[in-house]
Amino acid sequence: MSERPLNSRTVAILALALVVRLLGIGSRPIWYDEAFAILFSQKGLNAMLYGTLAPTGAGSADIHPLGYYTLLWLWMQLFGDSLFAVRLLSILAGLVSVYLIYLIALEALSDIKSAQLSMLLAALAPFPIHYAQEIRMYSFLSMWLLLGTYSYQRGSKTGNWRWWALFSVSAAFAQYTHNLAAFYLVPLAMYPLFQKDWKTFRSVALAGLGALVLYFPWLIQLPSQFAKIQQAYWVERPDISKLLTLLLVYITNTPLPDRLIAAALLFTLIIVMIGLYQTAKTARQTDAKGGLWVLYLSFAPPLLLFLFSQWRPVYVERALIASGTIFYIWLAWVLTKTNLPSVAGYSLSGLLVASFALGIYQHVAYRDFPYGPFKELNQSLRERSEPQDVIIHSNKLTFLPAIYHDPELSQTFIGDLPGSRTDTLAPATQEVLGVHGQADIQTAIGNSERIWYIIYQRSLDEYRDGGASTHPDIEYLTSQYTLELQETWDGLQVYLYSKEP
Repeated sequence: MSERPLNSRTVAILALALVVRLLGIGSRPIWYDEAFAILFSQKGLNAMLYGTLAPTGAGSADIHPLGYYTLLWLWMQLFGDSLFAVRLLSILAGLVSVYLIYLIALEALSDIKSAQLSMLLAALAPFPIHYAQEIRMYSFLSMWLLLGTYSYQRGSKTGNWRWWALFSVSAAFAQYTHNLAAFYLVPLAMYPLFQKDWKTFRSVALAGLGALVLYFPWLIQLPSQFAKIQQAYWVERPDISKLLTLLLVYITNTPLPDRLIAAALLFTLIIVMIGLYQTAKTARQTDAKGGLWVLYLSFAPPLLLFLFSQWRPVYVERALIASGTIFYIWLAWVLTKTNLPSVAGYSLSGLLVASFALGIYQHVAYRDFPYGPFKELNQSLRERSEPQDVIIHSNKLTFLPAIYHDPELSQTFIGDLPGSRTDTLAPATQEVLGVHGQADIQTAIGNSERIWYIIYQRSLDEYRDGGASTHPDIEYLTSQYTLELQETWDGLQVYLYSKEP
């Protein structure tokens, strides 16, 4: 199937995708990872190399390659570091991904109607919408992997070396964007082996070797980055429930309100069961190959990552965004190519509309952990704090978003326990950022007699769930100072303590 130029319907779908991805990008709160991406990228390539690769005694300082951060640095040189500007970069990659879904579906399903429906689902699905707005590397991870998928399709069909060269470049860029890109690329490259398509397998093997050559400058850094994961990484070993959660992520995304989780899960299971039933019915038909291939790419990478994480936990759903976006091609194939009965078709379509609407609403409205109204809180602290006050954040998660919004407001934070699995902000990285975590609450307070203390409600809940009466910092502050006020700012708790006169 040859490439199709943009037509009026695909342009309309791209316009719709742009509109939903622009919702609230200037007002939506940021969280720690996004603040880190901005503040770290501002420092330039040399500083980022030091802040990432400097030895810590337990591997390198950070675990991510610098592809996205470097691109963000260049982007901010041109367009600034406002939330609108930095989110627009991810949105552009997200739009390219939506169009690539159209091209991939057109090649796989040989049907414009199915391809356009795939594109529409990718345009409106909450999972890619979320990461098209996030100031992180995942929108670009999806884009590079989808470009690699399309070039794989074209290369295997035409045998043209230019497509395999593009595959090599796309795969290398994907790896420079995120180390977990390999968990998608390996199943993609192995597929012709399962099909005994030796010609394609030889081509993809050579193209993969080319990708490794391009990636080699960073490949030699992987052992030290892997050592960092072994020493300190927050991800826990996934259990089988994670595979069920993945279906929710694909269809509605998470988190979801407690009152709606049951309904969302029911909708998700019905959608997937209808899809699997129709797939089983048509699996032996000659035109089912494309549907089976996209189903394979939807779930083989997550399964591989899940199995690997039983040894070394690195399982995060957001790294599976390319598989999640391919999943919408499978849904479109089920709706258009499997002779779905009318009742089942209308039911499946209605459940998808309801699930997508729920996910988009939750994405736009959600303000709880790990987000917070840091800009507004900074303004309030500026108005109410006194020159000798100290503003202390319980950890880096609230500190970095706060200093992004107001770097001139004097604030500090309690550093992670050295060697703990949350000890992810290495000293070299802190040096690059120009911040320094305090050893404990007493050190952070110093000689101050008025203390503003900021903590996520989630952190308090975790301590209480573990059997403690409250967070140790709160316990110390309560025992040594007088509580003057306590406020709730969405998911944040803000305390003001002072010495008795």
